[in-house]
Amino acid sequence: MKIGFDAKRALFNRSGLGNYSRSTLRLLSHFYPENKYYLFTPTFNQDLFHPSSNQFIIKPEPGILTLLSSLWRTWGIHRQIKTHKLDIYHGLSNELPWSIKKTGVKSVVTIHDLIFLRYPEYYPFIDRQIYKLKFQHACRVADKIIAVSEATKADIITYFGTDPGKIEVVYQTCDPVFRILLQDDKKEVVRKKYDLPEKYILYLGTIEKRKNALTLIKAYLNTNPNIPLLIAGRPTDYLSEINEFLKLNPVGDLIIFRHNIQSADLPALYQSALLFVYPSVFEGFGIPILEALYSGVPVITSTGSCFAETGGDAALYCDPYDVDQMSECISIVLNDPETTKSMIKKGFVHAGKFDEINVASNLMKVYQNL
Repeated sequence: MKIGFDAKRALFNRSGLGNYSRSTLRLLSHFYPENKYYLFTPTFNQDLFHPSSNQFIIKPEPGILTLLSSLWRTWGIHRQIKTHKLDIYHGLSNELPWSIKKTGVKSVVTIHDLIFLRYPEYYPFIDRQIYKLKFQHACRVADKIIAVSEATKADIITYFGTDPGKIEVVYQTCDPVFRILLQDDKKEVVRKKYDLPEKYILYLGTIEKRKNALTLIKAYLNTNPNIPLLIAGRPTDYLSEINEFLKLNPVGDLIIFRHNIQSADLPALYQSALLFVYPSVFEGFGIPILEALYSGVPVITSTGSCFAETGGDAALYCDPYDVDQMSECISIVLNDPETTKSMIKKGFVHAGKFDEINVASNLMKVYQNL
């Protein structure tokens, strides 16, 4: 087959949607090398992605749309889709070109989450309107919708009234580097790089209200801690709310903030942790949970949303708003070695559900059925 992709985020974005896109392109190219993969993008960061021999970068044709890349992706791209005679075009990040039906090509869109509809208070008004317009259009015109979890599938049905038969759940996986257990000396290099203690409890993710780090901090302090808590991630305005709380509840050196962790250092960051806590209120899939399971770290996360899909029977779950319940889970992991061993063992088993060959195979079945 000749399969095209909206690859802007794969070739430019370092965050979650970029990681998903890069992983998808890498797996398909590796496990199904007989196909040709056309990566449509207005920009190309060669530090992030290196095309394989069966992947071809397609940029805008010369003209006004070259200068307005967002317009090209939305309105102009259909000409090149037709020129390359694709069998399938896949929008990897929640949207499809408005002109996709003009191509006569079968289309697929991956919807990661509809959090902006479920929790509108976390998003500016104008962003919500743009997202709704793009996501709803993509779900309407796509021949097939891929949801990254059953929770996301349920939301697509609820908010857009989409026929369930049009939606396939295809889980994602994480970078294989998280499966490689590191030697102590390599972990020590990373700890020194960021001035970290030998062991700590880890929170990793954007420090924003939905991801709920303040509740974790309150729960952590309830445990009378003697092990540091590392809050690692990009800060937002929510950090000021956390700092206000810490001014009233000084903790000395017990809570450590790091905002500049490089992607290459994340495996060591996980593997030096005694515990990973992911207290988010809602996610589409929760990829850090899977990264932690592959890293051999016990996981505490939230009830509801997609978390039980990603964590399975390996994680402990608590109400993300219940400080006492979260404290109890933290205490169990830190004080019960047998429970911790069992969680780690179950984590490796459950993570196998998301093996690369399974993910690639399930995605290819969607293409082949189309």
